[in-house]
Amino acid sequence: MNVVPGSFKKCVGIKLGWEQGYRLREMPPRRLNTASGNPTLDTNRKGENCILMRDINKIIIHCSATPEGRDIDAETIRDWHVNGNKWSDIGYHYVIRLDGELETGRSIDKVGAHVKGHNKDSIGICYIGGMDSDGNPKDTMTPEQESTMREIIFALRIVADKEMTLHGHNEYSSKACPSFKVSEKFADIL
Repeated sequence: MNVVPGSFKKCVGIKLGWEQGYRLREMPPRRLNTASGNPTLDTNRKGENCILMRDINKIIIHCSATPEGRDIDAETIRDWHVNGNKWSDIGYHYVIRLDGELETGRSIDKVGAHVKGHNKDSIGICYIGGMDSDGNPKDTMTPEQESTMREIIFALRIVADKEMTLHGHNEYSSKACPSFKVSEKFADIL
């Protein structure tokens, strides 16, 4: 991962050391020395744009509200959000498929569209599933999805160099999403 010493710069496309379909391969430095602690968009000496993260304080877990066993991808959700909801992009920053594959959604330097009133300072992660075959809420997270969820939460906290709080969408709305209590399922990493 290309981290410029003394800053939080990462070249565009690196996205926290994750590439679509791959696991985290290299951990970033534990301490990031920035004047403000909240980096912004900048251009390096070679004229390449680099992403510098916005101030993120929480990670919010979602489900796609699709039946157990039905695998969809980030592009399908992007289509629902862009063409169905008329949003500018997919609302989530990351999507985790049934086999645990991590797909990128909206760039993390952009404010998401996943929890009304809580998008500015959060990252939205959506796992595929969350409903039984009759359309009722059900925790359908596969072991592979849970493993990837834990990995991305860990990586985001390391890169941001702070303990971002962990929440479910259902903590901020009357929806069942993500179809479980985050405080119970992920009690060991809250």
